[in-house]
Amino acid sequence: MPQETANADAIADGRGRAMLSVDDIAKDYLGCSSRHVRRLADAGRMPRPIKLGSLVRWPRSVIEQWIADGCPNIRNVAKGGRR
Repeated sequence: MPQETANADAIADGRGRAMLSVDDIAKDYLGCSSRHVRRLADAGRMPRPIKLGSLVRWPRSVIEQWIADGCPNIRNVAKGGRR
């Protein structure tokens, strides 16, 4: 799980939910490269991001739930396939 100091400058959406960047997810949640996070998102293997112009962000709660669920392949889950 992420460190408490990781999101000191986190962005929030209009509903007050913390939004995570590619770098936040890579460094603080998955321990991988930002390129790998982009590949996961492009392949449909993680929740879809919210696009803000050219930026992409994920609600923190969505990413934390995805991780708690064991990082299922979202594309397969949406089709009713195996996890």
